[in-house]
Amino acid sequence: MTIHAEASAAPVRTLRAIRAAGARAGLALNPATAVEPYADLLPELDMLLLMTVEPGFGGQHFLDLVLPKVRRARELVRGRGVPVWLQVDGGVTDETIGRCAEAGADMFVAGSAVFGATDPAAAVTELRRRADLAAGQAWPD
Repeated sequence: MTIHAEASAAPVRTLRAIRAAGARAGLALNPATAVEPYADLLPELDMLLLMTVEPGFGGQHFLDLVLPKVRRARELVRGRGVPVWLQVDGGVTDETIGRCAEAGADMFVAGSAVFGATDPAAAVTELRRRADLAAGQAWPD
């Protein structure tokens, strides 16, 4: 379950309640919200979601200005040594997923790119291929 940082008055309490209920806890940040103020919350998270469009409706264009934040978030996650998934949501297509993976994202929300495709299964396969290729180039195992 993911909550938006901008909409939560008590994110730590909420994240702990989510985990206590047996679910994974995620925190979402809007494109203009800096990640650094939330670095101390990383141990409370299972996932950090960086919005790559303004929340509200599907089909928006990807905001490249979020990529440096994805890189910074990946640095913070690695530096803290916590097993936090880094997810991006918004405008994820076969043209943008590689940049997201290269920047450090390891989970991707692709709505219109999949459900607007003639062959959704083929679209998912291609998205995975491009993400895997970019991730392999960004940080080989």
